[in-house]
This record gives sequence, C-alpha cells and structure tokens, in this order.
Amino acid sequence: DCRQYTNRSCEECLKNVTCLWCASSRRCMEYPVRRILPPAELCELRSARWGVCWVNFEALIIAMSVVGGSLLIALGVCCCCCCCKKKSKKQVSVGPDKDDERAAREREKRRVRQEERRAEMKSRHDEIRRKYGTV
Repeated sequence: DCRQYTNRSCEECLKNVTCLWCASSRRCMEYPVRRILPPAELCELRSARWGVCWVNFEALIIAMSVVGGSLLIALGVCCCCCCCKKKSKKQVSVGPDKDDERAAREREKRRVRQEERRAEMKSRHDEIRRKYGTV
C-alpha cells in the first residue's frame, strides 16, 4: 500500500511504480490509473511526482509537448522537402526532352546542310571534269 510511505521521502514512495508522490502535502498515494494525469484535487501537477522525484508532471507535460511539436515540425519539413524534390525531378525530366528535341532538330539541319554542300561540291567537280574532258 502506498499510503504507508506518506510523510517519508519521495524516493521511498516511488520505489513502488504504482505510487504517486505529492511534494506539497508529502503524501504517497496510489496513482489514479483510470486517468492519464492525476486530478488537481488529489495533487497539483507541479507537486506530483511519478517514476522519478526530480521531474514533476508540469515539466513532463511541457517537455513532451515541445518534443512532440518538434517532431511534427520535422515531419512537415521532411514532407515538404520530398514534395519539392518530386516537383524538381518532374521539371528536370521535362527539360531534357525539350533539349533532346532541340538537339535532334539541330543535327537534322546540319545533316541537310552537309548534304547540300556535298551535292554542290559534286556538281562543281563534275563541271570541272567536263570542262577538261576527264569524264
């Protein structure tokens, strides 16, 4: 029974994990397991200790809120980063297709110009051959 540790020390009370120490009244009592937090009429949160004597419920709630909020913010930032990467990958994948098309058009233009130059050179050579009768 936790009540036997009343008016003793917090450490003695909390050796039993089912006990709750109230520092303001120096009472040791059963932890109200049906409720997450001990009710104010039982013990104020700043005076309630459970598990360890150096952390009160008020500080525990604040610390858990800060850690939970930080995790939610970190999760949100990670989701945003992932979405941005996906968008940039989509834009990058669209970009090279246009670049590939432009490069293919340029290659085709060069090939056509080269064919025209070859035909022009061939006609000049044929004309020279005819002029000098080597054909």
